[in-house]
Formats: sequence, structure tokens, C-alpha cells
Amino acid sequence: MSFMSRSFLKSAIVAGGVALSAIAAHAQNTIKVGVLHSLSGTMAISETTLKDVMLMLIEDQNKKGGLLGKKLEPVVVDPASNWPLFAEKARELVQKDKVAAIFCCWTSVSRKSVLPVVEELNTVVFYPVQYEGEESSKNIFYTGAAPNQQAIPAVDYLAENEKVQRWVLAGTDYVYPRTTNKILEAYLKSKGVKPEDIMINYTPFGHSDWQTIVADIKKFGSAGKKTAVVSTINGDANVPFYKELANQGIKATDIPVVAFSVGEEELAGIDTKPLVGHLAAWNYFQSIDTPENKAFIEKWKAYTKNPKRVTNDPMEAHVIGFQMWVKAVEKAGTTDPAKVIDALIGVSVPNLTGGYSAMMANHHITKPVFIGEIQANGQFNVVWQTPGLVVAQEWSPYLEGSKDLIADWRAPMSCGNFNVKTGKCGGKAGTN
Repeated sequence: MSFMSRSFLKSAIVAGGVALSAIAAHAQNTIKVGVLHSLSGTMAISETTLKDVMLMLIEDQNKKGGLLGKKLEPVVVDPASNWPLFAEKARELVQKDKVAAIFCCWTSVSRKSVLPVVEELNTVVFYPVQYEGEESSKNIFYTGAAPNQQAIPAVDYLAENEKVQRWVLAGTDYVYPRTTNKILEAYLKSKGVKPEDIMINYTPFGHSDWQTIVADIKKFGSAGKKTAVVSTINGDANVPFYKELANQGIKATDIPVVAFSVGEEELAGIDTKPLVGHLAAWNYFQSIDTPENKAFIEKWKAYTKNPKRVTNDPMEAHVIGFQMWVKAVEKAGTTDPAKVIDALIGVSVPNLTGGYSAMMANHHITKPVFIGEIQANGQFNVVWQTPGLVVAQEWSPYLEGSKDLIADWRAPMSCGNFNVKTGKCGGKAGTN
């Protein structure tokens, strides 16, 4: 090899080494945060805004000086509403990208896909959407509502305030609607509702032809008893569902629908006329008038540079979860998941509706519950709320096999499904 060739090779090696050192130094000087939300496919209508709010929160934290003296670096991945892909991308985020925590998912099937991976790799996940309960994982922190923080209060409201006696439980065909409706069916029967006064129906993701189903609902509601629809329909299937209700002349005053997955984001940009007067149950609405919420809305619209961008419940859950993670990391003095998991229990941060939400030992948070009526402008008028915060029941007291279970991730119990009758823990994952 000539002198010139050797010199060039040596220079290239040195330059390459400097570049690799710079990359390594950059990696060491940032804390990576995984953002795992569908930006395409049927759930993009709901999840894209959760990616956006995470980027805003991370940017805002960096303006405050970052965390532990380091800047936060978002790593955004699109699992494209493909449930198995959630698991694959979660593994990449932890093993390849070395993220300190993952903020992820909307549907329960995507969370169930991620769960075994994050437990295996022992990382921290924040899940911001209402769900069916019946789960408590050491590695997942549930900042959305459990059934007693959304579904049960919604049914109670309809029974007490709308005098509903017949119930249509309509959902998308996956784990969240099926389990939630199983709980609601048991709850309604415990309240004396007869089996013939409960109609249950499931449709696939993206379902668009609602003519027959809505006709069945209309017929079911014509028996002389006040009827309501409890909707766990998810994603873009909601748009044709409400349109068909209007097409068949079903008004909110006749058969009200209370939805658990329709919020401000889903209503933005669509014709809301068919939905006016129908209801939704959440733990946050954009219309709630508090100084904290007003400041958040202003910040959100400034960040997106779009005065028409709306806020919604799962966004607030990410706000709470992110604040809790930051506080726990500062408390632990490290991003080490094992220490952060322990530090998270007991952490309390401000919510946007006035007051504080706390992380309980079951890895769920305390939340208020609101019932809102859909307005023509796509916002909600709050017609009912709980007098205070509600503590989540991770295991349903209305289901056999669940009613004797509790979760407590503090030592010495450290269990997600402890049976109070047998005195034994059901297993590592805390799921049944």
C-alpha cells in the first residue's frame, strides 16, 4: 500500500472514529422517549393527535432544561393500526433505540400485543385510553379510565337521569368492547335488568354498512321502554354509524347514544348534525373551564399553529402520564425502569380539570368522570360529573374470577392479580 493510500486510510479511520464518538456522545446526552401510535390505518383518526401532543410535551420539557440535565429525544414509530406490529415496534424501541419509556397505543388489542414484550424487556409504558380493566401489569401505567371511571357511571347516568330500561351494547369486535360489555351486562343484571332487555352487537374495525344494525336497534327500542345505546364502537366506523341513525330518524331524544370512544378529535371535521344531543363519557372535555385547561388549550393551538385543533381526553391522560414519568425520574434520579416503576407509585400531578391525579399501587390513576352532550360545534356540554375523583377498580367486582382479585405493585405483595380469598398471586403478568 502506498504512503498516500495509508495516509488516506488512517485519516478515514480517524474521521470515522470521531463521527462514531460524536454519535455515541449524542446518544449519551439525550434521553430517548418512545412514541408508539398509529399514524395510518383505521385508528389514525384517533391516535395521530396523541403523537402530536407527546412531541409538544417533550419540546416543552426541553425548554425547561430537559430531564436530569439531558435533553429528551422523541422516537416516533407508526405501527399503522396493525396489532402484531405494535409488539415488533415496541421491541425495536427498547432494544435498538434504547428508549427510557414508551407512550403508546389506543386499542386494547394493541396494548395486549405490547404487554408481553415490555414485561420481558422490563421497560415503562404509559397507556392513555379508557379500557376494559381486568389487567394490571408491573410495566404498564394506565392513565386512561377503568370501567368504574367511565362505563359504569355512564350507565348509572342513563338509568337515573334518562330513565333507560332497555340497553343496546354496541361495540367494535375486539377485547375492549367485548370485556367492557361483559362487565356492563353483569352490572345491569345485578340491578334487575332482564336478559331480554339487553341487546349486544359487534362489528369489525372500519365497518361502514350500518343499515341493518340500526334498523334492529330501532326495532329493539320500539317495545315501549326507554332505550339507549352504550357504544364502544372505535375509530372511523363511528362516522357512518351516527349518519345511519339520522337517516333512519333516530334522534337523541328517542334513543340516546353514550359513546366511550368519541371525543373532540373524532368530531373535528365531520358533519356533527347527526350527533347533536347524543352523549359521551370521559374524564376530560375541552369545554371544561379551568385555568389549567385554558392554558393547555392555548399552548396546544400555538404549538400546532392551528386555531381549529381540538383537545381530548386521551391527550390529557398523556399530559398526566408524562408529568408523572418526569416526576418519578427526578425522584429516582435515574431513568432505570426498575427504579422509576417503584418511584411512580404515589406520584401526584395536576390534571386539566382542576385538582390532582395520583398514581395508585394498582398502576391506575384517580380521575373525575364527566358526561357530555354533543354540541353542533363538535364540543361537549357537561351535563353530569362525579363529586370528586374516582379510584380505579382494575378488576371488576361484577365478574366471577375477578371480584376476589386486587393489584398492588408495592413490596412485599408486588402482584397484579392477588386473590384475597386464597392469599395467592395469580402470576407475573397480572392478567387473567
